Amino acid sequence: MGPLLRQEIYQPLLDSYLTWMRDYQHASEGTLNVRSHSIAQFLQWLGTEATPDGLLRLTSERIEGFFMSYAQGMGRSARRSMQSALRTFLRFCLHQGSIDRPLDPAVPTLRTYKLSTVPRGLTDTQAQQVLGCINRNSHGGRRDYAIVLLLYTYGVRGGQVRALRLEDINWAQNQILFKALKHGKDSRLPLTPEVGESLLDYLQKSRTPYAYPYVFLTSRAPYHPLPNSNSLSAIVGRYIRAAGIEVSNRGAHAFRHCFASRMLHKGHSLKEIADVLGHHHLGTTFIYTKVEFRALRQVALEWPQEVP
Repeated sequence: MGPLLRQEIYQPLLDSYLTWMRDYQHASEGTLNVRSHSIAQFLQWLGTEATPDGLLRLTSERIEGFFMSYAQGMGRSARRSMQSALRTFLRFCLHQGSIDRPLDPAVPTLRTYKLSTVPRGLTDTQAQQVLGCINRNSHGGRRDYAIVLLLYTYGVRGGQVRALRLEDINWAQNQILFKALKHGKDSRLPLTPEVGESLLDYLQKSRTPYAYPYVFLTSRAPYHPLPNSNSLSAIVGRYIRAAGIEVSNRGAHAFRHCFASRMLHKGHSLKEIADVLGHHHLGTTFIYTKVEFRALRQVALEWPQEVP
């Protein structure tokens, strides 16, 4: 059975799930896009069983088999995303009556330890090498340089860069606003001269004059906002490879780790770093800076202030 036929079979089920996520779980559009991609993979794998009637025959063994097959070769972030998507989808199916017993516990948990690995980020020298690889004399290069410089300068998430709107840049007050993701905190930060110049260079010379509110658009027709996190990660990864840098994480988070370590070297406290990164808890920030052993002294002093 070809992909188009499978899509015709599972699409109504996928649409119902996304509607349920939007209306009853109040999921954001970013979450819906990620969940849609994940569950589509699962439903494609089910094939002809990807219907309400077919789901009545779904077993724990099949769920586990799919997830273990998917998890091979995938990173921790991708595995956790698929875990969450499958569990919410199976709860939706139980709510709708497509399955007659809870199956979300059948999704395996692959245990990882937060402090068992070093951060997968760039060093400051490597980040500068990546920026130096970008051709700022082309339309795409001007856009990409502005994107990478935002990631380097502010340590924001890739999704925050994609979601950046023209109105979020306050030129008069030299400020830039990054809206919160993942239940974090909004960050209103100083617009540095370097970032401001890179944004103006892109906006005035290379951004197509379409009436989209978002700052960054595709560099080729048909012009539209960057569609998903993979598109931005592909941009970043291309320049990391061009710089000849071997690093396990070639996405936007490589610069987030770099930013946190750079702030720590400059003497900023973990609390200050957490505020800029939009973290609610210092434990999350510590993961980003765990190779900086000087931070241990700060954690011992500041951790009690974060306990609710």
